[in-house]
Amino acid sequence: MDQIDRKIVTELQRDATLPIAQLADRVGLSQTPCWKRVQKLEGAGVILGRVALVDPAKLGLGLTVLAEIEALDHTADWRETFMAAVAKIPEIMEVLRLGGASDYLLRIVVADMAAYDAIYMRLAETVPLRSITSKFVMETVMKRACLPVIC
Repeated sequence: MDQIDRKIVTELQRDATLPIAQLADRVGLSQTPCWKRVQKLEGAGVILGRVALVDPAKLGLGLTVLAEIEALDHTADWRETFMAAVAKIPEIMEVLRLGGASDYLLRIVVADMAAYDAIYMRLAETVPLRSITSKFVMETVMKRACLPVIC
């Protein structure tokens, strides 16, 4: 990735709805070369997709839970079962594999405690787990959607 590619990535992270003409102008290219670079970045997997950022509270999703999972074992079969289970639960927004005492961290967004409890029970019944430790987000103090791209 050169300097122009980094500028393209930065601008698209700020606003993925930018028309190609505006994007090209911001990065100092004409439209066709800019569009080709965007397509190349998408093809290379640098740009994974384009989404709208949505306020969960305005959709009635007022509870975010960080659930630390400790695996019962570390076999390939267990991981397959675990990944298949979490993939079927749309409220699980992120699954991070960790080093340390916990094996995975799940970011779960739901309407309320009852909705989370249903997911907790479903997960506990589907996958053999050593433990689930739930932490409830009181307030999101800071959140960034843009990765720091060095230009």
